[in-house]
Amino acid sequence: MISRKKLRIKEANILRSHGWQYIPDLKGVELSPLFRGRPVISDTITPEEIEHVKNICPVDAFVDDPFGLDMGKCIFCKECHFACPQKIMFTNDYKIAASNREDLVIRVGQTKMDFDHSAVRPVIRKLFKQSLKLRQISAAGDNSSEMELNASGNVNFDMGRYGIEFLASPRHTDGIVITGPISENMADALQICYDAVPEPKIIILAGSDAIGGGMFVDSPAINRTFLDKYHIDLFVPGNPMHPLTFINGVLSLIGK
Repeated sequence: MISRKKLRIKEANILRSHGWQYIPDLKGVELSPLFRGRPVISDTITPEEIEHVKNICPVDAFVDDPFGLDMGKCIFCKECHFACPQKIMFTNDYKIAASNREDLVIRVGQTKMDFDHSAVRPVIRKLFKQSLKLRQISAAGDNSSEMELNASGNVNFDMGRYGIEFLASPRHTDGIVITGPISENMADALQICYDAVPEPKIIILAGSDAIGGGMFVDSPAINRTFLDKYHIDLFVPGNPMHPLTFINGVLSLIGK
C-alpha cells in the first residue's frame, strides 16, 4: 500500500517533468520550426518549377495571375516544398487567419500577412470584444480541426481567459464555427443551427476543408451552397489549424 505522502510526491514529480504547460502569452509563442505555417515562395522560382508544383498539388491550391499559393485550399502536405525545397518553404508563422478570403493567397516574394481590420464589421467589435460565445458545427469534418478547437479551450491555451467559449445551444451563442467540407447530409442541419443563432451573428470557417473543400470539394456528396448565401467573417486555414492560429484569428476579429 502506497502512502498518501508518496502519492503526492509522485504526482509532483510527474508535474515537474512535464514542465510549465500553461501558455501566458498566446500572441508571442514561437512554435517549432517543424510546424507548417505561412508559406514563402521565392521570387527565383522558374516557370518550369511553377508548372511542376501545380501538377503535383493534390488540391489545386496554386493560382495564376500572379502565381501564388492559396492557403484556403492548401492541405499543408508540403509536396511542393519537397519538389522545390529552395523555392517553396513553410515557416512556423501561425498567425495566418484572415478577414478576407483573397488574403489567404500567398504571392511570390511575400514575407508576411497582415490582418485587414477594415474588413471587420463594426458591430462585431462593438458587441463581442469582451465576450464571444460560439457554436461549433462539424459539417462532415474528419475530427482533426474539431480536436484543435477543443484544445483551444484546454488548460494550455485557455482562450476562455478572453471570454471566448464554445456553447452547446446555438440560441445562446453569437456565431458559428464551421469545420469540414459541408456534406449534403449536413447542409440542412447547418442551416437550422445558423438560423437559431440570434442576430447579429458571425460565421467562422476553420480548416482547409471548411474554407476550400479540401480533397472532397468535387465530391457529389458535398453541398457548399450555404457559403454562397452569407458573409464569412473569419477564415482560419490549416489542415488542421493550430489552436494558436484560431485564437489569434478570433482575437484579431474582435479587436482584443
